Order: sequence, then structure tokens, then C-alpha cells
Amino acid sequence: MQKSLDRKLAAIHADPSGCKDFIIADAKDADMAFGIGAPGKSPERHDGEVRFKTLAEYRAQIREIVQQGIVDIMLMSASTNELLTIEERLFDNSPITPAARANDTTDVHIVRGGNLHLEPARPFRSASLDHIQCGHLDCRPEERSRGADLGLFSVTFNNDQALDLHTLEQYKLFREEAERKGFRHFLEIFDPNVPDAVAPELQAGFINDLIARTLAGVASAGRPIFLKMVYHGPRAMEELVAYDPHLIVGVLGGSAGTTLDAFQLIAEAQKFGARVALFGRKINNAECQLAFVQFLRLIVDGEIGPVEAVRAYHAVLEKLSIRPLRSLEEDLTLQSNVMSYSGSGTTISLPPANGGSASTSDADDEASPDFASMTSQQRADYHRARLNRTLG
Repeated sequence: MQKSLDRKLAAIHADPSGCKDFIIADAKDADMAFGIGAPGKSPERHDGEVRFKTLAEYRAQIREIVQQGIVDIMLMSASTNELLTIEERLFDNSPITPAARANDTTDVHIVRGGNLHLEPARPFRSASLDHIQCGHLDCRPEERSRGADLGLFSVTFNNDQALDLHTLEQYKLFREEAERKGFRHFLEIFDPNVPDAVAPELQAGFINDLIARTLAGVASAGRPIFLKMVYHGPRAMEELVAYDPHLIVGVLGGSAGTTLDAFQLIAEAQKFGARVALFGRKINNAECQLAFVQFLRLIVDGEIGPVEAVRAYHAVLEKLSIRPLRSLEEDLTLQSNVMSYSGSGTTISLPPANGGSASTSDADDEASPDFASMTSQQRADYHRARLNRTLG
């Protein structure tokens, strides 16, 4: 089965400015960062009790998302990839592309009582490409297609000559190995993980310049198929996209936040040139992951705006008798800075009910030619009915 990722990448490169295709990845690789807490808190916990979902429950959620068929990429740890991709053959008849985290730098070693993530990041790889591709070392050529052929490589630059040079050298070694073994990758660029590495007002330019400089010496065979990075606001996104239209830019989701944070982020990033969104905690912490993912797709397809999507999402939760983590009013609070063109902003509360006013940016996002003749309630009913067919 043709993978939606491959089709969309080809379409974007064929028409970088006109193509409307958008790639969504579910980042279910948190077990390579957070330890026992990676699967997230269990909905069965009692107030004041910390209980986490199990790894088996985490993997069951992956199966559900894959069976839904809406995302384009499922990013996993090497061990989960072995089980689901190689042993269970979960992706054989799916349009979704399996991918695995190929390295796990020290700034994502986040464990209870630990402090590795507080020190300047150092490159590290616990996974091997052979294990990702075939499940054991020294794959035979015909075995390499058994597993994933796509992986995430992460870099963190801290404006330190020795550390950053070592990171670049390790990335070079990885690229060379990946090219020899027919393994594709996308590049994750984290912001500095130590304070004062770069002045805050210069950080977006620092990251953009390092991306351009890092990839200038890399021929097409070794380049990442897209980027995963912090969204620094429209101005920084436009600058990077304009620099090289064939450098496909994706944004990472970051902390969970409110539902509006997630929906507004993907809408704003797309509006200013991003073509990929990779959400981990934002999806994993959702009350209903299938509905949450469905609304992400509706937003990037231009069928619904972020604010209306939050309201419709809460309506779906009510129908499914799922108690929301936040009230609708709280979930319509924007806590991130995506509203600001410069990348700096303040918390903005949006009206929880139809009517009232919102910012110009919100009003633009709510407009949709396909639904111009419908009231807000009719549009919400339409999307609830569509989700009912998916969710049962």
C-alpha cells in the first residue's frame, strides 16, 4: 500500500508554494525519554494518586491510532517498533509510515531524581539502525524492509564550540551509516537546553542559521526528509521556508497545554509555511485521542477553525460520556505564544460560547468557504456526525 507520507512529500516538492498537503505525526516515542511515566497518567487514577498507564496500554493506543488511519507517521521507540512493525506487521496494509527514534540525546533523559537533562546536551544513541530495520544486528539486504526505514535524529546546540562540534560530527556519522543502509531520517532541532546560551531575542535566528549552516554541506542523498523544531512564531517560520522551499519544516508540539493551544499551533504553523506537525504529549494527554487526531486533520484540511474545533471536541466528549480534563471555558484559553508574529505573546482567553468577539487572527481561522452557508451550530453538528461514524 502506498504510504500517505511518500505521496505528500512528492506533492510538496512538486509544488512547494501551492501544495496544501499537510503531514501529521503521532510521536509515541516518549519511553525513550520519560521512563515509567512515558505512557502518561491513567484515567483510572483517583485525585491525589499518581498512577501511570502501562507500556501495554501505550502500545494499544498506538494500534488504535494506526487503525484509524488519519495520521501519516507513527513515531515509536526501537523496542515498540520491533513489536508492532516487525513482529505484528501492523503497518503492512496501512497508509501510515512507521518510524523510530534513532538517537536519544541526554536532554531527553528525564527520570525521577535525575539531572542529566539539566546539563548541556550530549549526543547519544541507544538504538541501532539494524534493530530498527530488521530486529537484529547485521541485517541482510533483503531483511532491511521488514522494519521501519525512517527515523528521527535529534540535535541540540548550546552555542558551545566543543559540544556543538561533537554533535555535528555524530550527526555526520549517522547520516553516512543511514545512507549506506537505505535509512531515511528527519532532523529534530531542539532549542538550547541551558540558560543564557543565546539571548532570547536571538534564539529563533540562532536556530534558523544553524539549520541552514548544518545542511549546506549535505548532498540530497543524506539530507533529512523534513525538520522537527520548536515553533518560534510566524516571522521565523516564514524566513526559514523562504530560504529553501524544498526544506520541509515541521513543528513539535511540546507540553500538553490546553486543547486550543494544540489546535491553534497547528493552524498557525501551517498558515505561515510549516508542512508537518509532530505531536506527542498533546495527543497522548487528550481525553479521547481518536477524536483529537480527527480534529487536527479537519483543521489542516481547512474544514474547521481552532476555536470551533475546541467546542466541537467538547461536544464529542460529552456524547461519549468522557469527562474533560478542563471546562470548555478553560480549554478555550490560549496559553502559548502562537498568536504573536514575533514569537512572543501573552495568554489570551477566547469566548466559550457562540457570539462575542475574538482577535482578528481567530476570526480568520474560523472562516471556511465550504461552510459559509451554515451556522456555527450546524457546522458543529456536521463534525460531530462525521466523528460519530469514525468513533462509533
